[in-house]
Amino acid sequence: MTHTGTALIDPYKIFEKISLGSGMRVADLGCGRTGHFIFPAARIVGETGVVYAVDVIKDILESIKSRVRSEGYDNVQTVWADVEAVGNIPIPEKSLDVCFFVNVLSKLKKRKEALEEAMRLLKENGLLVIVDWIKPLGTLGPSADMMVKTNDVKEIAQNLNLKLVEQCTGGEYHFCLILKKEL
Repeated sequence: MTHTGTALIDPYKIFEKISLGSGMRVADLGCGRTGHFIFPAARIVGETGVVYAVDVIKDILESIKSRVRSEGYDNVQTVWADVEAVGNIPIPEKSLDVCFFVNVLSKLKKRKEALEEAMRLLKENGLLVIVDWIKPLGTLGPSADMMVKTNDVKEIAQNLNLKLVEQCTGGEYHFCLILKKEL
């Protein structure tokens, strides 16, 4: 049995929870090759919105760029940057409505710094959406020692003045935390 991305995580369900809408500015931090959140978000934010596809691996961004060109997504911009380095992502500070980390925190060593960088980019009352594995699916997902504990993320978030809006499921294998930037 093969799994499509939407079978594991349905981005539209998450977009509905956060009221993603036309004209919004969003970033998928550590976007990955498939653009699982990028392209659906681009359709929703429309011509007046912007979706930043951020990754540290240039080859991944080339895949995204190719699809952007072939499918005519004028509102998607690729950004090469390390999400673990505070002040590194070349997106204007306090300009984003939403930042996503989808299956990314489990791969990072500097989780606190990654959340700080997202905070830097978010507007006041902007949302940080974290979706990550709660259990592996065969060979998919991180090893047990790299699994993200929601309580650890919530503690980091609280120290950064991110308020927990909702903790929900991102599917059978994932959790979803929706956090709001407050001053």
